[in-house]
Amino acid sequence: MTEQQPYDVLYSYDDFELRRYPGHLLAEAIVDAPFEDAGNKAFRYLFAYIGGENVSNSKVSMTAPVVQAGVSSRIAMTAPVVQQSASARPGDAEQSGFRVAFVLPADFTFETAPRPTNPRVQLRAVPESRVAAIRYRGRWTEESYLKHLEQLRSALAVVGLTSTGQPRFARFDPPFLPAFLRHNEVMLDVDQQDAAGSPGPES
Repeated sequence: MTEQQPYDVLYSYDDFELRRYPGHLLAEAIVDAPFEDAGNKAFRYLFAYIGGENVSNSKVSMTAPVVQAGVSSRIAMTAPVVQQSASARPGDAEQSGFRVAFVLPADFTFETAPRPTNPRVQLRAVPESRVAAIRYRGRWTEESYLKHLEQLRSALAVVGLTSTGQPRFARFDPPFLPAFLRHNEVMLDVDQQDAAGSPGPES
């Protein structure tokens, strides 16, 4: 069974969860592809990395979810980034591709993880964060992603939480699983001060 990225639920609202994610490490690949093709295009690079395409020829366990976020056209293709919608909201920077990331097992750090040999794959350490996540089932379409992103943003506004950074699309299941059974999420980082004042427990 695929290992799940650990987190603590700080509070369960009607439409979403507020979570605390510990610091973690990502292996990422940037691809120039539409939203619905980016995951498949990046997967071969990332899967090769965890399959042993690294300096120590080590196999790395796969951890769910696979995360996707948008890349601004102002970011070089060699910079490490995560996959997000190219048209997340009016006024966002123009997007030129997506970064797709595998979350590495919790016992890896930036210093101990095997170094990729393919320059398309980069490692990035992510600090502890507070994250709002909305869960849904269905196909991995941009339309569905944007619908649930807007729902999450509206729900955050209702409870007075402020999102920061770029939204992310997370998929937890393999593509052969029927769409109606798939576990998908849209995730937004939340301002730390807002999250600290939420009604949920902080421990």
